[in-house]
Amino acid sequence: MADDLGVGDLCCYGNNTVSTPNIDRLANEGVRLTQHLSAASVCTPSRAAFLTGRYPIRSGMASRFNLNRELTWLGGSGGLPTNETTFATLLQHRGYRTGLIGKWHQGLSCASRDDHCYHPLNHGFDYFYGLPFGLISDCQTSKTPELHRWIRIKLWISTVVLSLVPLLLLIPKFARWFAVPWKVILTFALLAFLFFISWYSSYGFTRRWNCILMRNDDIIQQPMQEERVASLLLKEALAFIDRYKRSPFLLFVSFLQVHTPLITKEKFVGHSKYGLYGDNVEEMDWMVGKILETLDQERLANHTLVYFTSDNGGRLEVQEGEVKLGGFNGIYKGGKGMGGWEGGIRVPGIFRWPTVLEAGKVIDEPTSLMDIYPTLSYIGGGILPQDRVIDGRNLMPLLEGRVSHSEHEFLFHYCGVYLHTARWHQKDCATVWKVHYVTPKFSPDGADACYGSGICSCSGDVTYHDPPLLFDISRDPSEAQPLNPDNEALFDSVVKKIEAAIKEHRRTLTPVPQQFSVFNTLWKPWLQPCCGTFPFCGCDKEDDVLSTAR
Repeated sequence: MADDLGVGDLCCYGNNTVSTPNIDRLANEGVRLTQHLSAASVCTPSRAAFLTGRYPIRSGMASRFNLNRELTWLGGSGGLPTNETTFATLLQHRGYRTGLIGKWHQGLSCASRDDHCYHPLNHGFDYFYGLPFGLISDCQTSKTPELHRWIRIKLWISTVVLSLVPLLLLIPKFARWFAVPWKVILTFALLAFLFFISWYSSYGFTRRWNCILMRNDDIIQQPMQEERVASLLLKEALAFIDRYKRSPFLLFVSFLQVHTPLITKEKFVGHSKYGLYGDNVEEMDWMVGKILETLDQERLANHTLVYFTSDNGGRLEVQEGEVKLGGFNGIYKGGKGMGGWEGGIRVPGIFRWPTVLEAGKVIDEPTSLMDIYPTLSYIGGGILPQDRVIDGRNLMPLLEGRVSHSEHEFLFHYCGVYLHTARWHQKDCATVWKVHYVTPKFSPDGADACYGSGICSCSGDVTYHDPPLLFDISRDPSEAQPLNPDNEALFDSVVKKIEAAIKEHRRTLTPVPQQFSVFNTLWKPWLQPCCGTFPFCGCDKEDDVLSTAR
């Protein structure tokens, strides 16, 4: 799974400026899905849905707020609930050795620093090596901070203003205009200091608090050495395959590419025609190639299902000056953070299983990242949980050609907890209708994304549509020509059909604890993972291992 990779970033999906021969090889030797969809347009909820086969709103992994739509602190108390069952758990129960290498971003601890209730090891993985959070620009000291950047600016301004108060009170005191008690001056100075400490203790050390490398429950690097981490992850992935090559295994390689700050090995810098972003894509493709090469060398290729995807679409707003640092979503409108537009949710979907799946096959049917859950359960001989709604569908009949249509008649596209869009795939024909009830307001006017705010809102600064916007995705995949009762005779009947499906879908939702509540998303010192004695956290055990090896 790539991080923020646009569907148009790969050659096998039409890109001609970036070289991705290894991922293209997967597509040529397997099945390529052209209407593969994530259940959310940002990382944390999309990955929660991928792991559980359920819309993130069912597990409380969807946010009511525009500010924190993803988990923002390792020292927060939200995460993938312990009562959720991941596909790793299903396969673990069937005798598979399960490993996660790379990004997790599903929370870490609930009540104490070391309880690790949301840790991968408590969600079905036998082995974890990687980032419990993920890669953000704050992880690289030379980059502009990414986490809550505008809030930080406001906090600095507020701190300066508060600090000026005691200084200004000194003027009338020393000018002898009127007496200002020292108690008053010192009280204001103390308030300014406490205000500064209250926010700087978290935001001032974002790299140290969030950019951590772990092996199982142990912190290996704090902060992580970002320039080395990709090599370490690849080494661990290949070692996992070598350890368990003689038994059934599930390996989830969760790449850091292509999330900013686009940390790229020197040998790939300047390699592509698309700048640093393209270089980062090509480095990821090289890593995919190394994994495939290992499967070939160990003669595992014919017995191994390989799946490649991204957690959501490419982000359009991220740039450095005039240089774009985000992905390309092909002909599809919108990008990461946009609840319903195709560019934010349509992702690559490639399956290779040489002895089972037909090589070079292309399927243009609506499918979802949530489908991986029941698909892996079917392949591994597992039993799906019967005490909850599973929104994914087993893809094997479609991939093998035993059926020609996806089992998904309706798919619902949320932005946080807000339903923005719904899709209807007519059973009796190939038509796919899509209605938008809410769309983000792009800024500035005439732009193709929310450059003013950095990411689009789910509520508030949005446009509500009544009647909804209607598109025939099968004829207009770029959503350029909205239909209306004047140019589409079926407009009213299609809208009514989808509204009935939404009503039925909402009946299946039950109240659950909100993992993105204000309290859960606050940084809590007592939950902050720490290598050493808090707050003096820091270590590099990988260096210790290397020194011993030498």
